[in-house]
Amino acid sequence: MAGADVKCSSSLKTIDDLTGYPVFPEGTKSLVCRFNTREVWGQFHDKKDAYGVSYKLCIFSGCKNVDSGIGVYCGSHDSYKTFAPLMDKVIEDYHGHKPEDSHVSDMDASKLTCPPLPQDEADMIISTRIRVGRNLEGYPLGPGVSKEQRDDIMQKVVDACNTFTGDLKGTFYPLEGMDKATQDQLIADHFLFKEGDRFLEACGCNRDWPSGRGIFHNADKTFLVWVNEEDQLRIISMQKGADIGAVFERLSRAAAHIETVAKFSHDDHLGYITSCPTNLGTALRASVHIKLPKLSARKDEFQAIADKYYVQIRGIHGEHSESEGGVYDISNRRRLGRSEVQLVQDMYDGVKAMITREKEL
Repeated sequence: MAGADVKCSSSLKTIDDLTGYPVFPEGTKSLVCRFNTREVWGQFHDKKDAYGVSYKLCIFSGCKNVDSGIGVYCGSHDSYKTFAPLMDKVIEDYHGHKPEDSHVSDMDASKLTCPPLPQDEADMIISTRIRVGRNLEGYPLGPGVSKEQRDDIMQKVVDACNTFTGDLKGTFYPLEGMDKATQDQLIADHFLFKEGDRFLEACGCNRDWPSGRGIFHNADKTFLVWVNEEDQLRIISMQKGADIGAVFERLSRAAAHIETVAKFSHDDHLGYITSCPTNLGTALRASVHIKLPKLSARKDEFQAIADKYYVQIRGIHGEHSESEGGVYDISNRRRLGRSEVQLVQDMYDGVKAMITREKEL
């Protein structure tokens, strides 16, 4: 029997503190606050998914961090099915993706319509970066994975990366026991990832840090794989300049190769499975750093173009950061219900429209 109501706040230490229905402070805007109703709590508070991950762990980050936007992290692919009365609501609210909707994945770079930009337009784009998150089939996700499983996942990814040839060939650097020179170089290249934030800490993603984590990158430093950060793989392709087609082609080729060794977790409804519901579907973020000093001075017009092409405007250091020197980070906004090709196309079309308007001004 569930106990008395529990107040949600940063003072919650572990899921054992959720002895009763979690009550959020007035004004809490998270989706877990909205959709973890007393009825849903009553149905699941003492339940676990097929991998033994509890419902309480899936919602704990949002209960401890009441400023969360979502507040839910799934412990396995099965969490989305076992706890569907909560998860379906979160997914539909965030993505507009209903329980009966399907997702089709497509990483065929030849289907992109992105001809090279004329030189004066290409000069506006400083760099291009496309990444996808992936998790391996048959394992729990970050919040539910054991140390042994995490080590096993890392070994499988290393085995896959060791078979890369040509422009993808490179080196894997485990975070555990890394020497200072390597660490300094990876920081200088902006490749090193840090221990997760308090939101990931609360859902168990930071356990055993830095064991079982590492970074692979190719010799040209245009392709890298983060292993066991928030998701088990973060596959990243990037380069200076405006060649969006080349960046996506490299990413697609690399992801397909890894999957010949280690199959990714995927289904026809949610696409590629991720621990945070916001990344479901493609788990793709295609972005450019671009100079738009004149257009960005007209905030409403800038935002209107972004909305038309389903792209996000961020500062140079990502979400909630400021622009520097009229440089902005422009990326796709959609994740689920559209293919990878369509989302990279969103970004290309949005950027092209912004460049056209910048030149007119």
